[in-house]
Amino acid sequence: MNYNELPVYKATYDLLLEVFKFTKNFNKEYKYTVGESIKNETLDLITLIYRANNKRNKIEIIKEAREKIEVIRLYIRLMKDLHQISIKRFVQVNIQIENVSKQLTGWQKYS
Repeated sequence: MNYNELPVYKATYDLLLEVFKFTKNFNKEYKYTVGESIKNETLDLITLIYRANNKRNKIEIIKEAREKIEVIRLYIRLMKDLHQISIKRFVQVNIQIENVSKQLTGWQKYS
C-alpha cells in the first residue's frame, strides 16, 4: 500500500497541519522553543510512518512512532497548562492524537 493511502498517515498529516496552525499563535517565548519542538516531533512522526510502511520489519519504527506521539501529547498538554492552547482546541487535538495513537498500536499488533 502506498504510504499516503494509509489511514494512520492521513491522520498524522491532519495532526501536522493542525500543529502548524496553532503553534503560530503561541507567545514568542514558547513559539520558538516548545512550538518548534512540537512541529519537529510531528514531522519526525510522519517520517517514521513513511519509513515503517516501506520496511519488512516495522516493529521498531512503529515503537519509535508511538514514543513520538506520547511526547507530542505531553508538549500539547504543557501548552494548554501555559494557556497557549484553548481547552476547546486542546480537546480537538487530543482526539487527533488519540486516533493516531490507536492506529499505531493496531499497526504494531498487526505487524
